[in-house]
Amino acid sequence: MTEEDVDRPTGHPSTAGEELREHEVRTALLDLLAEVGVVTATEAAARLGYSSGLCSFHLRQLARHGHIEEAPHRGGRARPWRLRRPAAAPAPSAEDFGALARGLEDESWQHWLDQREQAPAEWRRDEAFSAVAYLTPEEMNRMAAVIRGALAPYQDRDHRPLARPEGARPVALITRLFPLLPHQADDADAADED
Repeated sequence: MTEEDVDRPTGHPSTAGEELREHEVRTALLDLLAEVGVVTATEAAARLGYSSGLCSFHLRQLARHGHIEEAPHRGGRARPWRLRRPAAAPAPSAEDFGALARGLEDESWQHWLDQREQAPAEWRRDEAFSAVAYLTPEEMNRMAAVIRGALAPYQDRDHRPLARPEGARPVALITRLFPLLPHQADDADAADED
């Protein structure tokens, strides 16, 4: 008996593009993927109460029929899965994306300020800091790399919700490194002094 035989009703031949029958485990897996984004068979089993082998089998069936796909991962034996993504629209330019990201960051910050008192007491504090440092372009690039490195241990939690510790919440981490350019008035004042 093959995996396809398990999914095929008795007396019903397997054909290419055949729709996958509804099944309790597959439905639960699709709902879980819609909720958390990415899961492995082991994570799904722990969350849903089925065996990891059963979850693995049904995840492969869902993939075979085009409902889900393997998610990018960094090697290892675990195979993370996600809902199949539609064909991507053209990517925005870096400039468009940067402007959009800064707008969303500013909007999120204002929302935090407006709603902070509704947050649980342990979350009502925020950490805001800024500094001006005299750096070369190379030093600025190294500083950005250091910050990215400090964030690296937490990055996979975005794509692997089940890896998040209990009590974890999304926290905005916003860093903007840019050179401070002189204002036109400063240039005029400097010219007057000469």
